Order: sequence, then structure tokens, then C-alpha cells
Amino acid sequence: MGGGAALSLESFAFCPRCGKPLADRPITDIEGITTTRRACEAACGYVQWKNPVPVVGALVEYEADIILARNVAWPDKFFALVTGYLEANEDPRRAIAREVKEEIGLDVQETHLIGNYIFELKNEVVMCYHAIATGTIVLGKELAEYRRFKPHQLRPWRRGTGLAVADWMRARNLPFEWLERPPLKREGEKA
Repeated sequence: MGGGAALSLESFAFCPRCGKPLADRPITDIEGITTTRRACEAACGYVQWKNPVPVVGALVEYEADIILARNVAWPDKFFALVTGYLEANEDPRRAIAREVKEEIGLDVQETHLIGNYIFELKNEVVMCYHAIATGTIVLGKELAEYRRFKPHQLRPWRRGTGLAVADWMRARNLPFEWLERPPLKREGEKA
């Protein structure tokens, strides 16, 4: 996944509708709750809500193994689910099939919802599915490598899609130990 999600965290300086400067303004929602948001003048009405970006994640089962992948931008030994952005008007199950095909070249035969998870660092909501796939693995340009794991060998991590791995394992009564990963920085944040 590229850096496009940074837009969901970015505070705009100018209105994308009318070009006037945005400012922190009190905004009252339909339930009467007032919060401060980046907004344009009342006449324009634009409010930057910073809603989370919808993402799909696939725990891919292939030939009785689970495939975890490493993005080209990630450190060595850092593997996770196949993920990607949900496109406009796209059903999440179709997005899973598209992302699995784009990123590892496999054809999804079945999908089963695992759950929905927040990834705070990128302001994303990730809809995770168990995807049973067939074919031949061919890595897409976003991935550096992949690894195959027997289901009982998985070690979930305590954020984002790692929570989906844990839930999937619990549903199958598979014992696991958490993989401790170093803290992540928000996009654009210096180490």
C-alpha cells in the first residue's frame, strides 16, 4: 500500500471546494455534539472530518498454509496480511480478490469475514477476511517477499491486522504467543 492514506491524517490549509483558508472551527453535528474541526466559512460549508480510510486485509490460505507478505517499504522480517484500499463502489469481498490477485497472483475461491480493525497510525479501518486461494504465487511490485506458515506457526501482533490473525486463530482453537513488534511512527513522523 502506498502513502495515499496520509491524506486522511493531513490537515488542509485551504478549502478543496472554494480555495479559501481553513481554520479550526466549532462544528455541531446532527446530535448536537460540538467538536473542533478544520472547516471553511459557513457560506461554503466544507468540513474536513478526517474519517478513516477503508482498507481490506486478506489472511490468505494457500495449499493449507497461510501466506504473509512483506511490503517493499517495510523492514526485513516484517510480514503481515495482504492489504489494500477499498475502491469507490467496490464490495469488500471483491476488493479482497483484487488485492490478492494484484499482490500475490492468486485467485480467491472463498472469503470469510474475520472482523473489522482500526489501524490508528494511518487512520484506517481494515475489514479482514480469511481468503482461500489457488493458483501460482507471483509477487506484485508492492511486495518484496512472502512467507508460508502452517496455521499453528502464526504469531499475531498486537495492532492492525495482527488482531485479525489472533481472532482467526482463536476461532480455530489454535494456541498462540504474541509477536512483539517495535512501536510504529505515524506517517511523516521522525524516529
